[in-house]
Amino acid sequence: MGALTSASLKAALPGLAAHLESQAAFLNEADAKLGDGDLGVTLQRGGRGLIEIAEDLPADVGMAFMRCAQAFTKISGSSYGTLLATGLMAAAKACKGQEAIAWSRVPGLLGDAQAAMMVRGKGALGEKTVLDTLEAARHAVEGLDEPGAQLEAALKATEETLDRLRDQPARQGRARMFGEKSVGLDDPGMLAFRCLIEGLKR
Repeated sequence: MGALTSASLKAALPGLAAHLESQAAFLNEADAKLGDGDLGVTLQRGGRGLIEIAEDLPADVGMAFMRCAQAFTKISGSSYGTLLATGLMAAAKACKGQEAIAWSRVPGLLGDAQAAMMVRGKGALGEKTVLDTLEAARHAVEGLDEPGAQLEAALKATEETLDRLRDQPARQGRARMFGEKSVGLDDPGMLAFRCLIEGLKR
């Protein structure tokens, strides 16, 4: 694939949705240890929402991202769903009016998404949240211009970030209320980000 287009996005959605379906119970279980226990449901419903709008994605990549963001906000009132939608809307703004986006621009789009999510969630790096995996993925795909290689690099960086932060206490979101009990546990949002990458690889 020479560029990110609405067609390539549409082609990726079925595999992504199927993977989120298969990981729903796992994510719910992980979230129950540090949160409400509904993260898997949030991602599952989000995936189903994406499938519903897949056939009607506009050629404008920015508008296609916006439709994806709207699909997530429509089905989910959760904080994680809101954060994902915020990131997608930031990417939508950067791609508005364009029908093809060079893969080399992916790091910049991830950076735009991360910045918007940090403002919306009032989060910072190093707090053991999805922001840390997003930052690691952004750095990992710098200089890469092929989607398969980008996904491999992003997944590896995400795994390494999970390993690095696992034994630290959570400092953001509901998980921070568990204090030292969060040590040794993976942040559910970081696990969900890994599932998103795995789904896109399919």
